[in-house]
Amino acid sequence: MIKALIIDDELKSQSTLHKLLERYCTGVEVIGFAHNVESGILAINNLKPNLVFLDISMPDGDGFEVLEKVSNRDFEVVFTTAFNDFAIKAFQFSALHYLLKPINYIELQAAVERYKENNQDVDLNEKIKILCDSLNNHHQKIILPTANGLRIIELNQILRCEADGSYTKFYLSDETVLMVSKVLSNFEEILPPDVFCRVHSKHLVNLNYTSQYIKGRGGRIILTNGKEIEVSESKKKVFLSRLKQLAHSLTKTKK
Repeated sequence: MIKALIIDDELKSQSTLHKLLERYCTGVEVIGFAHNVESGILAINNLKPNLVFLDISMPDGDGFEVLEKVSNRDFEVVFTTAFNDFAIKAFQFSALHYLLKPINYIELQAAVERYKENNQDVDLNEKIKILCDSLNNHHQKIILPTANGLRIIELNQILRCEADGSYTKFYLSDETVLMVSKVLSNFEEILPPDVFCRVHSKHLVNLNYTSQYIKGRGGRIILTNGKEIEVSESKKKVFLSRLKQLAHSLTKTKK
C-alpha cells in the first residue's frame, strides 16, 4: 500500500484529490493532510509518507520550501500546480511528476503508475536540483526514462536524438545509445533551441557537435564523430540560421 500525504492550502482541493485517489487509484492510502509549509513539514516528518501530493503556492511559502526543510527526503513528490508552459518544461527535465489544476483523474492515475515504475531510480535531491536549475533557465542536465529506469544525462553529452516510432534514441558522446520512451517532438520542445535543432523528421542534433555542412537541396551534416545526417529541405533554412547564431554567440564569448 502506498502511503500518500496531501499538502494544499485549499480544503476543496484536498477533498477533491482525496476522492479521486480513493475512486481511481487502487493501492493508495491517504494518511494525512496539511495546509501550509509549516504543517507540511511536520506531517512529512511525523507520518513518513511514500508519496506526497504537494501544492507549489501556499500562503506562508511554497512547496520547494517544504522539501528544503524536511528532515528526510525518502519519498516521491507529485506537484499540483497551475504553472505555465515554461515551468512545465522544467518538470519534464527533472522527471518530477506534476498535475495541472483542476486535476484530471486519468492524469492522476498516470502519475501514480509512474511512481510505481520509477520511484527510487533517481534520488529526490538530484531531481529537485535539476528542476530548480531548469526553472532558472540553466539547462545542464536532463533525466531520461529508459527501459532500465531513469538516467541523469548532461546536455553537453548528447550528440543527437533520432526518432524511432514512439521512442527516441539518444546518442551520447561516449558512444552510449539510450532508448527513451517518448517521441522526438517531446524533446524538440524542451531541449534548448539555441543548441538543439530539428534538421529532419527523424533527427534532432546538438549544433555544438556539427563539424561540416555539405550543400545540397537540403544538404547533409557531418558530426564530429563522423556520422552523416540528412537535412530535409524544409528544415534547411532554420538549421543554417541556428548554426549562424551559435557561431556568433561563441565568437562573442571568446572575446
